[in-house]
Amino acid sequence: MRFVLIAALGLTCALPALAADLPPKPVRLGLCAACHGETGMAQIPGAPNLAAQRLDYLRKALKDYRDGTRDVPLMRAAIGPLSDAELDQLARWYSAQTLQPQAAAHP
Repeated sequence: MRFVLIAALGLTCALPALAADLPPKPVRLGLCAACHGETGMAQIPGAPNLAAQRLDYLRKALKDYRDGTRDVPLMRAAIGPLSDAELDQLARWYSAQTLQPQAAAHP
């Protein structure tokens, strides 16, 4: 029991420090969160999880979608008007998120 209390206290003290490591929430997060979730865990079938993806990968992928190098009309429409700075904020946000276990699907 003592171990559980010490672990819980340690976790409680660590949570504010962990939250401080997250970048600020992007203003344009809602554009992505509808499909990919605010924390990067997909909300709809077919949308990939973005949580914990490599920052350089996300930066390049977002720019490629916006510029049409990756030809996905839905993504181009969603992020077409975003600046490089806004794409960078989104990439930083999602790369800093923790991948969460998916809930098992029930048939």
